[in-house]
Amino acid sequence: MNSSLQADCSRCFGLCCVALPYAKSADFAFDKDSGTPCRNLQDDFRCGIHQHLRDQGFKGCTVYECFGAGQKVSQNTFSGMDWETNPELANEMFDVFPIMQQLQEMIYYLTEAMNLSVTKPIHQELKVAISEIENLTLRRASEIKMMNVAEIRIRMNELLIRTSHLVREEYKHKKYQITGKTSDFIGSNLQNADLRGANLRGALFIAADLKYADLRKSDLIGADLRDADISGADLRGSIFLTQAQVNSAKGNAETKLPVRLTHPNHWQKVKQNKNAFR
Repeated sequence: MNSSLQADCSRCFGLCCVALPYAKSADFAFDKDSGTPCRNLQDDFRCGIHQHLRDQGFKGCTVYECFGAGQKVSQNTFSGMDWETNPELANEMFDVFPIMQQLQEMIYYLTEAMNLSVTKPIHQELKVAISEIENLTLRRASEIKMMNVAEIRIRMNELLIRTSHLVREEYKHKKYQITGKTSDFIGSNLQNADLRGANLRGALFIAADLKYADLRKSDLIGADLRDADISGADLRGSIFLTQAQVNSAKGNAETKLPVRLTHPNHWQKVKQNKNAFR
């Protein structure tokens, strides 16, 4: 995947740590309003507890992905001018950031679709769509703020749905295929489930047991995998799965992921802790 679609905190002014609000919960240790810098943000715009976020009660930070929006807003839209030195730019920068995040996310999914051999019939349409969104990200801040992101998403989603159908074509006649109409699997026992080629768009798998489930060639766009146990599960060939979704789940060395994704460090930590009690 293109590195420009991945967060590069070294080129960002800590925008996710300032622009976005969050409430005290299992994911965040304290409340923070939009536009207020996180108390862990340092003068160099880096997180002071980055290596210990999960231990310090900031699990939510470890599963957030801006898809490169942070550095694009910081270095392109605002030409390297930060919100602290230029406070008059702060509000506009904070308004633009979440919009840019959505645009970059669309490019991420469209690029993934473009890289699939089965989508050859729609490659030209995907190429045009990627170019269109990329051009939108290069506009001035005042123009980005006025964009109708919902309308853009609807148009781009049509291509992603067509991609999904092409990828899952061989499984379309499975009588037990899960569809979007039955998407609430919170806490469900789905051990060893055969979910190959399933349409799992937006499915809620919070705290679900997916150990050794077969999710090959399933569509996981927007699926909520928070605390889902995917130990030993096979997600190879699944589409629209992001690193942030993987980071939010529980897994182990046996979990098989698409080649573009990696096993989170905390999975190894959990494994080591279990071994310590043997």
